[in-house]
Amino acid sequence: MKSGTGIVKRVDRIALNKVAAGQATESQELIGAADGAPHFAMRRFVMGKGGGMPRHTNAVEHEQYVLRGRARITIADKVFEVSEGNVVFIPAGVPHSYEVTEAPFEFLCMVPNKEDRVELLDGCG
Repeated sequence: MKSGTGIVKRVDRIALNKVAAGQATESQELIGAADGAPHFAMRRFVMGKGGGMPRHTNAVEHEQYVLRGRARITIADKVFEVSEGNVVFIPAGVPHSYEVTEAPFEFLCMVPNKEDRVELLDGCG
C-alpha cells in the first residue's frame, strides 16, 4: 500500500526473488522507489546452505545489518567473519563477495535509489 504520508507492509507478503548471480541466494525489496521512497531502498537478502555471491562490484554503496547466520565477506582485499548484530559498509565500486558459513545467513541492505550496475569479476557469470 503506497501513501504520501508513509507505508506499512508485511514482509511475508513480499516475494522473495532468486538472485541470478548468487548461489542459494534470494532477495526482497522491502521499501523502494515504487513505495514512494525518494532516496533509499531497503532490501532483505537470505542465503541458504552453500550460499553466497561471487566477487563483484556495484555502482552504489551498500549499508548492511546482519540479522542471523554467519558469513565470510570479502571487501577489497580484507576478509571479515560476520554474524548477527554486525553492520557492514561497502563503498560503491569496491569488489566484494559473500560465503555463507552458517545458514541461513540473512541481512538487510540499504542502497541509494539510483541505477545500480553489478559487474561480476574473476571470470564469474
